[in-house]
Amino acid sequence: MKLIYDTALFFFSRGLQTFKRASPKITALVNGREGLFIKLAEFRIKNPGKLAWFHVASLGEYEQAKPVIQELKKRFPDFKVVVSFFSPSGYEYAIKRPQENVDYITYLPFDTRSKAKKFMAALKPDIGLFVKYDLWANHILEAKKRRIPLFLFSASMRQNQIYFKPYGQFFKQVIHCFDHICCQNTETQRLLQQINYHQTSVTGDTRYDRTKAIAQSPKSFPELRDFVWKKNIITVGSAWQEDMDLLIPLINESDKFKWIIAPHDIDPDKIAEWKSKINKSSQKYSELPLKPETEVLFIDNIGSLSSLYQFAKIAYVGGAFGKGLHNILEPIAYGIPVIFGKVKKSGKFPEAQISQEYGCGYSVENEQQLKNIVLELSEDAHYLNSCQNAVRLVNDNIGSASKIMDIISSKIQQS
Repeated sequence: MKLIYDTALFFFSRGLQTFKRASPKITALVNGREGLFIKLAEFRIKNPGKLAWFHVASLGEYEQAKPVIQELKKRFPDFKVVVSFFSPSGYEYAIKRPQENVDYITYLPFDTRSKAKKFMAALKPDIGLFVKYDLWANHILEAKKRRIPLFLFSASMRQNQIYFKPYGQFFKQVIHCFDHICCQNTETQRLLQQINYHQTSVTGDTRYDRTKAIAQSPKSFPELRDFVWKKNIITVGSAWQEDMDLLIPLINESDKFKWIIAPHDIDPDKIAEWKSKINKSSQKYSELPLKPETEVLFIDNIGSLSSLYQFAKIAYVGGAFGKGLHNILEPIAYGIPVIFGKVKKSGKFPEAQISQEYGCGYSVENEQQLKNIVLELSEDAHYLNSCQNAVRLVNDNIGSASKIMDIISSKIQQS
């Protein structure tokens, strides 16, 4: 299996080089990694000493890492923190903005044995921390060879993953490289024990810590002041076509709300198509100032969504009908109810089920169900109860970062 893995990664990286002009994403994936080792070595020459390496797949996992990074810097201020990304979308967003508590941001090289060795030789980490998933075997095996303590946190695993298959022995070996795995839930812990991995703790999901921190200090939008106070707002996060097919009839029929809609993909043509189907005055954020008659505002920028939920009476979070549900904990952290599509893979998004059990999350499959839920939430008693349940859900689950750092700190202090 190791030979198959290495061969596949070799041809994968070569293939990307060959076809790097096939799409902007592939171009960024390849070109962004040019000069990676030289830049990393230069950083280490200028920044010697203890270093914690965090690896994340993309922006969502980086948000999960932030509370742990903050806690690590609080306890070990002398440590440098390096974050590696695999995805261009996450890397390019992070590199363009100041990142609190992070000293350096890099791509992770493609996971060949030679590149993993060069990466570890240049980075020289004292500890490695992986977030949720995105476990690249050669980098993990190389770190283990160098006796670098490795941790996985906010882990959420499912029975159908390769680690738990009879033919997944090589990937089980990768799991066993970790010194400790901090699990989101008891199901993940049970699955790990099933493959004889027992260095586990159930420490929860750091997204609760992160979303509560954002909700306590959201970005300010003075330009939206007049828009948000005249009517109740429904904020739609990460809208896909399937979500808008559901929402547009309600937008057209209801006069009780104004709408803030953040598309998953900021495609001008797609936004124009949606605007043409809405019979109310709409405009894009980039077209500010807002017209007095505007009732539907499309957010055509990145990075604002988590703070825009502060204006919502109700949130709708998209993605469930397509590639996957976006982060419903962001609106819940503001103490408001959230509506979302029926999740196809419930094990992949446990927060959806948890929110329904608490009574602040509502799953819908069609237009009528959506209208019924919005109608229910228009009743003061039902709405207040749902808001209280949202607050209770977050308060019951914060503190994950501190628990994770308790475990990691003991290892750092031993080394």
